[in-house]
Amino acid sequence: MLSRVAESIYWAGRYIERAENTARLIRVNSYLMLDTPKGISPGWKALIPISGLNEEFKNYSNDPSERDVIKFLIGDQKNPGSILNSLKYARENFRTVREVIPRTAWQKLNTLFLYSKENVSTGLTQKGRDKYLDRIISGSQQLHGLMASVMYRDEAWHFLRIGRSIERAEMTTRIVDVRSENILTDIDESFESMSFKNIQWISILKSLSAYSIYRRRIDVRVDRSSILEFLFHDKLFPRSLAHCIASVEESVGMLANSPSPLKSLRVIENKLNKQNLEKLKLDTLHAFIDEIQLGIRRFHNALEKQYFLSPYK
Repeated sequence: MLSRVAESIYWAGRYIERAENTARLIRVNSYLMLDTPKGISPGWKALIPISGLNEEFKNYSNDPSERDVIKFLIGDQKNPGSILNSLKYARENFRTVREVIPRTAWQKLNTLFLYSKENVSTGLTQKGRDKYLDRIISGSQQLHGLMASVMYRDEAWHFLRIGRSIERAEMTTRIVDVRSENILTDIDESFESMSFKNIQWISILKSLSAYSIYRRRIDVRVDRSSILEFLFHDKLFPRSLAHCIASVEESVGMLANSPSPLKSLRVIENKLNKQNLEKLKLDTLHAFIDEIQLGIRRFHNALEKQYFLSPYK
């Protein structure tokens, strides 16, 4: 496979996943604002570091209000991580490799991008936001399902899967890292505070579409240590860190000349397997997540060096 083709498919997988993740974050935060006890507000600021867009937002606005954050994350054309741009970049990458992807997948992505572009103004309103975000999420999921059902399991499939899974792994670590800070630093044990903590933990699970599965497989109660264990170590849940890394490792192992990327993945796995999450304090949890995120970046660099022509811009 040509390096250009491998790189385009990898980034298409990442961008489709990024659009879905951003839409889910906005939707869950909208519900969180309605569910929090009176006088306690999580605000919208946290969505910026979760998305990894701190510097970009500083250039956009000094006010992390609902209006500015929503506009920035959904439709800002200067924000490379907005839903609109994520789907635009995914479409551009798919367009250049149409010979190796199913025609129906290209048509589906093109339709989803056009919807996101033509209806972005509706998505910025409180009345139209839910419908817009639901369409982005369902469209992304349908696209992944379509490719999973008809795409030939060759190198193209594996690069697509690697891109999707590594993007998903990064999002899982960011959500836990940013959301847990507000929960673990609050020493107030009042009823309102404890209720807010529970709602925040639930929002972490819902941001990853994990709430119903957690309650069915782990516990009906919301428990900090159980949630961390589930989201980091459970290999059967598709959005857990362990599952994402295992999926990437499986696909990288199917590629030729993969020792260097595989080595960087196994470093992440070893850190993940050795870490006892039950009694992690806030600073230790942050340090652990930082190590995982650095490991993901090293893996990306190794993959890029081995298979792609040049650093992606």
